[in-house]
Amino acid sequence: MPVAESELNYSNPFELLVAVMLSAQCTDKRVNMVTPALFAAYPDASAMAQATSDDVFEYIKSISYPRSKAEHLVRMAQRLTQVYGGQVPDNIDDLQTLSGVGRKTANVVCAVIWNQPTMAVDTHIFRMSERLGLTTNSKNPLQTERQLVRYIPQEIIPKAHHWLLLHGRYVCQARKPQCDTCGLQTLCRYYQQK
Repeated sequence: MPVAESELNYSNPFELLVAVMLSAQCTDKRVNMVTPALFAAYPDASAMAQATSDDVFEYIKSISYPRSKAEHLVRMAQRLTQVYGGQVPDNIDDLQTLSGVGRKTANVVCAVIWNQPTMAVDTHIFRMSERLGLTTNSKNPLQTERQLVRYIPQEIIPKAHHWLLLHGRYVCQARKPQCDTCGLQTLCRYYQQK
């Protein structure tokens, strides 16, 4: 994946945070379809903090779990405005104090916006890391994250996240891995065991 970057459309840290929150259990393509209108209506945390979850729901109703996500977005924006002056925090701990923001979302924001050595582990990375042999007997995303950051040089972790994610999304797919065209066959534990 020569262009290893987020496929979510955003123009500032707030927009990325919102887009990543919306992307949980949803495709980036679908998120990119709804965010232009959402960001036009709520261009910053202050604007979104004044909305109701029903208002936000109308913009995101085609996203998975829209009611829950609308509530989280409004509460996140309120806390972002009240506690952080509308600025997205630059560290995992503060980000996780925001409603609807877990470790994966916090890691994505820190890696993409601030180029920090954080490894967000989604279902693609979790699955593909075990298949390739980058992790061994990892039981959950946190174990996967810890194993990956132990062996990947810090300076490339933000880019490695996207390499792994995109490889898992487009090549090492869950149901039909594209092993015959994969450039990592000779290194892959899954392919060797087939």
